Amino acid sequence: MSETPATGRRPLASEQCPDRPEPGPGASGRRGGRRTRGRGRWWGFAAGVLGVAVAVQAFRPLPAPALVMRDVPAHFTLPGGNAAVPWPSGGQGAVTVVGSGQMETFGEQRPVPIASTAKMMTAYVLLRDHPLKNRQDAGPQIEVDTQAVQDGEAKDESRIEGLKVGQSYSEYDMLKMLMIPSGNNIARLVARWDTRSDSVSAFVAKMNRAAAELGMTHTRYTDPSGLERETVSTAVDQTRLAEAVMRSDAFRSVVSMAGADISGAGKLYNNNSLLMSDLSVRGIKTGSNTPAGGALSWAAYKTVDGKDRLLLGTVLDQHADGPDINGADSLKLVLENSRKIIEAVRGAVTSATIVEKGETVGYVDDGLGHRSPVVATKDVKGVGLRGTRLAIGLDQDAARLPGEAKAGTVVGRLTVGEEPEAVPVALQHDLTEPSLLSRLTRLG
Repeated sequence: MSETPATGRRPLASEQCPDRPEPGPGASGRRGGRRTRGRGRWWGFAAGVLGVAVAVQAFRPLPAPALVMRDVPAHFTLPGGNAAVPWPSGGQGAVTVVGSGQMETFGEQRPVPIASTAKMMTAYVLLRDHPLKNRQDAGPQIEVDTQAVQDGEAKDESRIEGLKVGQSYSEYDMLKMLMIPSGNNIARLVARWDTRSDSVSAFVAKMNRAAAELGMTHTRYTDPSGLERETVSTAVDQTRLAEAVMRSDAFRSVVSMAGADISGAGKLYNNNSLLMSDLSVRGIKTGSNTPAGGALSWAAYKTVDGKDRLLLGTVLDQHADGPDINGADSLKLVLENSRKIIEAVRGAVTSATIVEKGETVGYVDDGLGHRSPVVATKDVKGVGLRGTRLAIGLDQDAARLPGEAKAGTVVGRLTVGEEPEAVPVALQHDLTEPSLLSRLTRLG
């Protein structure tokens, strides 16, 4: 055992083992090599992860492009101030310019008896179940039954007299007998024929279901003719029904007739004297009895910007002074009041340009920050009564827009109110797929 030097310190290892060699450069190099190889493996792993991430970003499904409205107001008010409609002092009413999506009303919209205007729904259900393509399509034959003949002899209600059991009439002729002279017995006959039933209850159930489908929330039918006071509705609901049933070409042709001659049924006369006026009135249905007073749903036209615009309205609960048996005087009253309304409404219909052709109305957003502008392909006009506030919207042409398309490609429609003829909108410039950089840098 070696002795401790006089200095009193512990000898160093090199001093204890004087023959042990000093570490050489080779040993140090081996440790450095291990560190270098470790860093290389780490960078390789990081590069692999990065490569996978880039590949994932580059090949991820692209978001669906969306059409967005811009630079166009959500609503547009037609100029000229609010239209002054000469509403009567009592009852209730409603008018609309078809396509505007708006309805002007007066009076409390509470359910009231509607008399023979109920036959609009009878015709609607009949034509829905047995459509007539046009006025040349007479449709199936309907045979007169015993009940229809007996009902034709009833007093104090409108009916078609002189019918004989076993006679057959086309659906189109039945529609004339239903709507022109307002045959109550015809309303019940077509109800039984439609449902193949001896009663009208199944058909009345159809009428009420149809009313619900059309959003006629304040309407209840208890018979197909409107004779019963329990058959009730509102002016708004009947105007909504008028718009639906007037889509039928066959129906429009019938209700515009001032009269018709049907073999075996005689000459038919329409109670709507407004058909002979200078107001372009083309229907629709009068109604009168003691509970309802006078009722009228009307259709008229006004040419605006070279196009015939359909105007619809309903006036209910018009009661003349005096005994007014079966509502005869009240019918005159509702026709007189409606004439004033129709004249004012026709004078108040106007149009205005909302967007000009070529004007930007929005853009296609690719979901990665790029927006391609779209423009109107023609002038966008609004039509309605003065002061009407029209809703404006932009709808895509398809559930998914293309990722690439040429300038001028139609990608959507600009809508105004409920106008069916929406204006197409098209790309102002070429639409291209998102760039690789956009794909790699997206966060969502």
